[in-house]
Amino acid sequence: MELDQKTGFPIAFLERMQDMLGDEYPVFLESFSLGTRYHGLRVNPLKISPEQFISRHGALLFAETPEQIPWVLEGFYYGEQDRPGKSPLHEAGLYYIQEPSAMSAAEALSLPDKPHPLVLDLCAAPGGKTTQLAGKMMGDGLLVANEIVASRAKILSQNIERLGISNALVLNETPDRLAERFPDTFDCILVDAPCSGEGMYRKNDIALTEWSSDNVKMCAARQAQILEAAARMLAPGGRMVYSTCTFAPDEDEAAICHFIETHPEFRLVDTGLEQYFTPGNAAFLSDGTSAVNGLEKTMRVWPHKVHGEGHFVAAMEKLAEVPGCPPAYPSFPLGSGKLDTGYKKLYREFCDQTLTSTAVDLLEAGCFTLFGEELYRLPACTLPADRLKVVRSGLHLGSFRKNRFEPAHALALALKAEDFTRTVSVSLELAERFLQGDTLDIPAEKGWLVVVLEEAGGCYPLGWGKSDGRRIKNHYPKGLRKL
Repeated sequence: MELDQKTGFPIAFLERMQDMLGDEYPVFLESFSLGTRYHGLRVNPLKISPEQFISRHGALLFAETPEQIPWVLEGFYYGEQDRPGKSPLHEAGLYYIQEPSAMSAAEALSLPDKPHPLVLDLCAAPGGKTTQLAGKMMGDGLLVANEIVASRAKILSQNIERLGISNALVLNETPDRLAERFPDTFDCILVDAPCSGEGMYRKNDIALTEWSSDNVKMCAARQAQILEAAARMLAPGGRMVYSTCTFAPDEDEAAICHFIETHPEFRLVDTGLEQYFTPGNAAFLSDGTSAVNGLEKTMRVWPHKVHGEGHFVAAMEKLAEVPGCPPAYPSFPLGSGKLDTGYKKLYREFCDQTLTSTAVDLLEAGCFTLFGEELYRLPACTLPADRLKVVRSGLHLGSFRKNRFEPAHALALALKAEDFTRTVSVSLELAERFLQGDTLDIPAEKGWLVVVLEEAGGCYPLGWGKSDGRRIKNHYPKGLRKL
């Protein structure tokens, strides 16, 4: 790979970008040479509203009042000197740190106007877009988050837990395996496809060093396979969003054109982001690739035009009635997970001691699933996941041990402070000690309790402790502790 001596970029990449952008090319190139990076976070509406977040915690987290990201109500830019990832508020799940342009894809996926939607994030790790979709769903319906790489699926699951998401089924499967299992099933699908990563050059040196024209072609072929699987899983009348973080037309406009040409049951629709970004361009297509109707509805996010990295977003709808493709909406019975009498007694005793009746009723409205000694809760509208690689089966409630039930960390983060009957409030200083794994020398009623961060009028669960009456033993997960 021959590199340009001045910029360090592959010469073939620069030549292609110059052909694509024409007079805009110098400005585009300058956006990289300036070395500017834009940092963003997205407020978690499951925990707090954007307005409350800024009014309560803006002064603590930011040197200056953060600017809102135009295309996301919950999104905010923050400065180079700010460190929101080091705050206990981050561990409490109040926000997710995410590159601003990356928030565009989930924003373009409109949820159906009906209760209990079935939503799939097909290439979900590390979880930015999954958690954004969960915020739009607000606990209603089922969110299936899939990641083919096992190590990344674990990170995805951890982020879902931290943000207090209770209606997510995390899988570690291939798209084809899911397509075999769930044809014509999902109301909405997000395909944030693995790509050549050209749009991340300012952020990620690895994407730059791995670039080649052959890699672009390989990515395009893989994206076509993923889109094919996604198309099979989308219910008639459903919406699908395809996104990448690359400038390569083969992975963007051309990928969409090839897909639409071979899938007449799909049509391009507006993303709702038209006022912020630039339309896709048929002029970028290579010879032999024909533009499809509505290609201008796709969106390109250019780093020299917005405060963010490069992205591409396309929204599509699967027509409800197409010859040869009859509607086939799935029908799944309500879940009815059952516990044996002994387990049920232990779980009830724990709930009676630590949870309000409102919280208990909320949890019992779902479907209980037992994996070994681990108890999970999924929404009643769940899908059958037997014989699939399940990483997280909804909300992890806890574990059955000898003659007792021990609550899971996820349960503490999924509920609000007022849902617990036993809590102890801590300051920021004590919260930091708790997150490090320290025992808290605070008298409290014996038994399980939730440690709650009380800050600027907000109360946010951090995790479990167990009191002996004089001090609180720390049960914050050892793998998450801030040493």
